[in-house]
Amino acid sequence: MAWVFLGLAAVLEIVFAVSMKQSAGFTRLWPTVLVVLSSIAAITLLTLALKTLPVSVGYPVWVGVGMVGTVVFGALVLGETMTPVTVVSIAVILLGVIGLKVSVGDGEPAAAAEVLDGAG
Repeated sequence: MAWVFLGLAAVLEIVFAVSMKQSAGFTRLWPTVLVVLSSIAAITLLTLALKTLPVSVGYPVWVGVGMVGTVVFGALVLGETMTPVTVVSIAVILLGVIGLKVSVGDGEPAAAAEVLDGAG
């Protein structure tokens, strides 16, 4: 369940970041309301995920998925520039997120030997 909470928290972080842009410096009411609500909900879900997941995994995964989602959303929906360097950077972040997920499996930290053997 921790990974579900973390995934939802990451989606809400994307909503939070995009809403900040749309709020135009907190001058537009509804995007500003969405910034506040999505940030509270994202942090609440992250906190629930961190009851089980190590902070050294949960927080970086939350930030990484939120960052990648925000960049992709910005490029696809807002028309922001995506260069080859951006694509490579996203790939590196995703590899890191996958590596962190593999390192803990269902929420319990795996022993280093298990991860290296592929059993973790």
